[in-house]
Amino acid sequence: DFLFFWGAVFLVTTTLVALLKKENKELTPTKEETKGITDTYKLLFSIIKMPAVLTFCLLILTAKVGFSAADAVTGLKLVEEGVPKEHLALLAVPMVPVQIILPLIISKYTAGPQPLNTFYKAMPFRLLFGLEFAFLVWWTPKVKHEGGFPVYYYVVVLLSYALHQVTLYSMYVAIMAFNAKVSDPLIGGTYMTLLNTVSNLGGNWPSTVALWLVDPLTVKECAGAQGQACGTPAAAEV
Repeated sequence: DFLFFWGAVFLVTTTLVALLKKENKELTPTKEETKGITDTYKLLFSIIKMPAVLTFCLLILTAKVGFSAADAVTGLKLVEEGVPKEHLALLAVPMVPVQIILPLIISKYTAGPQPLNTFYKAMPFRLLFGLEFAFLVWWTPKVKHEGGFPVYYYVVVLLSYALHQVTLYSMYVAIMAFNAKVSDPLIGGTYMTLLNTVSNLGGNWPSTVALWLVDPLTVKECAGAQGQACGTPAAAEV
């Protein structure tokens, strides 16, 4: 219902914009960055061939490998250990004001000549949160009781997530500030899009690999079935 309602709203508003919004013909059109799709890709290729850009792309494609598993798998493991999904979803609500305020605070430190300083300073702390999240997953079954989980457990999870958001946004805002700083203003849109796309890809591919490796790297034991291995999903099902 939610998706249907907002889908309808988007369709109606975009249709009204298409029908009712008129272009201002009197303004002098600004110089376009490119003339078409082919020119855009040629321009992107010429940008990415630059040695500095190539090195930077390699760095941001691999920078997030260290904490990909913690980011992608922690929530799923907590659910697997019995934490209700709706409770974890509710914990996202108090995170919203944190996520709004953090970029405003962090932007003061990334506005200078070296925005990536904030990026590399936040990295070791974000790596440490991988250990903290591992401890959290290990600790979860130990505090569970018949009525569910105690309040202090959710307070610890909430604080862990909040502090993790500080490191996450420190890196995110810093990389955005750096991309904005180094992008050539004449082709700013194309340049920024390229760097931000590579940055997003650098966060997505390690998470995908981490999720794919969860099953092969998980040690399982079969209860009540001697001699039966549970290493694969098919064997666990048997």
